[in-house]
Amino acid sequence: MAFHPETNRVDEFYARVGHAVQQWLDADKVDALAPGLTWPAELKGPVPENGIGADATMDELVNVVIPGGQRLSTPSAWGWITCGPTTVPSAVLAAQSVVNPQRQTMTAFGQLEELSLDWLAQLCQLPEHMKGVYSSGGSTANLVALGAARQWALEQAGLDVAADGLDGRKLAVYTSTQAHHTVHRSVAVLGMGRGAVRAIPTDERLRMNPTALRDALRRDKDNGVLPVAVVAAAGTTNTGAIDPLRECGELAKEFGIWFHVDGAYGLPGILDERVAPLYDGLELADSTITDPHKWLGAPVGVAATFVRDRGILHRAFTQEHADYLEGSFDTDEVQVSVDSMGVPYFDFGVELSAPARGAMVWAILREIGVEGMRARVVADNDFARHVAQRAHEHPRLEVLAEPVLSICGFRYVPSNAERIDEVNQQILRRLARETQVVVSSTIVNGSFVLRPCFINARTELKHVDEFIDYVITFGDELEAIA
Repeated sequence: MAFHPETNRVDEFYARVGHAVQQWLDADKVDALAPGLTWPAELKGPVPENGIGADATMDELVNVVIPGGQRLSTPSAWGWITCGPTTVPSAVLAAQSVVNPQRQTMTAFGQLEELSLDWLAQLCQLPEHMKGVYSSGGSTANLVALGAARQWALEQAGLDVAADGLDGRKLAVYTSTQAHHTVHRSVAVLGMGRGAVRAIPTDERLRMNPTALRDALRRDKDNGVLPVAVVAAAGTTNTGAIDPLRECGELAKEFGIWFHVDGAYGLPGILDERVAPLYDGLELADSTITDPHKWLGAPVGVAATFVRDRGILHRAFTQEHADYLEGSFDTDEVQVSVDSMGVPYFDFGVELSAPARGAMVWAILREIGVEGMRARVVADNDFARHVAQRAHEHPRLEVLAEPVLSICGFRYVPSNAERIDEVNQQILRRLARETQVVVSSTIVNGSFVLRPCFINARTELKHVDEFIDYVITFGDELEAIA
């Protein structure tokens, strides 16, 4: 088919795709590798010499590709801290990809970028001076925050690291043994080396131990190591533990160090009054992150970094003047949307081209508000507590990580203790292969546990009870054939 200008109607194609997606949501999910699906064979081959046209391409999307999608939109998907997004932000994503594909210039979508960052900060009860920038996920958000920390720490030592590079001095970043490894990767990418990460031991609740943190800070100070940042977690990925933020933050201030709080998953947990006191000290943070594509239910690819002064981000990440960009605008007299780039987000992080992510966050908060988000957080935390309660009541179930937020680490206990990890690994595989349930596992104090993480807006209590029943049934069957 010869090339021709775009003549297809967006509304017709959106309607068709929307209908197909809704059918997929309404159906019992089959795995992408289930027998009968044709995509493994059909989605192969060299690049087409001639196109098949829009209608035929849409046929393949609807009939071949969509049926082979992930199971993360099922109500029983609790394996990772992402799941299928809710409907309204998904619709916004489709609209903004056409109407406002870039976040810059003076448009309604550009204004929503800043407004939604302010709303997100208010939702998470951050101080008014904290300003943000969106990026693609927690990995990038932590990179941006630690890039700011590195810039600030070396400025205090008389070095502009963004301009002049590292000068060979020894640096250190302090975080717990339970920290997400995006922290370690960020430290590596920023040129400090993974060896610069000080893995601080945790207490019996898997929270960073402030006494051990103080010891590490003193030891490095005595040895001439320049501390860059203390990184505390507001909800670890493994168990949802919240580090003692005030103690960690006060130690950071005492030693003159940047204090970063990784709240990619757990920062919205502050909305639950039962756990809100655990966030005491959050106001001490120089930076923090949270991922709306986690608990808020945004499409994957939306994270936010907040800092006490965006000027430090500009110094750390500015790409400097580019004639084709800055020279194309007239900011002295803005009359049309393309007279100004608007807020220079491209100088606050590592992305130049980036979508207008804020519209999705705005839509979520416009739809359900703070109280709707609070209800979601409380319900998800309740689901984790319900799992723990049922496990405590059953003679064959054992909780190894009591819920703090919406994660519960537990296991089935067979009569033969030597088989306990093996049995639970088999239960995990049977859940994945024989049911709609998607959970993950982790290690708690050296033991293998099942790890449901409840952030899925489609989950109901019946799905949680069904999951526990499966675990008991599978465990009993494995026990019977032992």
